[in-house]
Amino acid sequence: MANATITTKGQVTIPKEIRDYLNLDTGSKIDFVIDENGEVKLIPRTIPVQKLAGILHRQGMKPVSLEEMETAIKEGASDDCP
Repeated sequence: MANATITTKGQVTIPKEIRDYLNLDTGSKIDFVIDENGEVKLIPRTIPVQKLAGILHRQGMKPVSLEEMETAIKEGASDDCP
């Protein structure tokens, strides 16, 4: 397991084996995501969006179509309007 130390400025050097695995280089951007189990995931922003599929999945959650998502958004937005 790779590990690192946080500096007094809150900075961390990502270990080489992790940088290599994630194809990170100087100037690479990363995101931190807290999943449904409270675990923090480091996501390189240079990867294709298709590789992000399922990272926020919760057990028991059923997949929905884009149309269902848009309907839910519209319904939610109309609930906020007087």
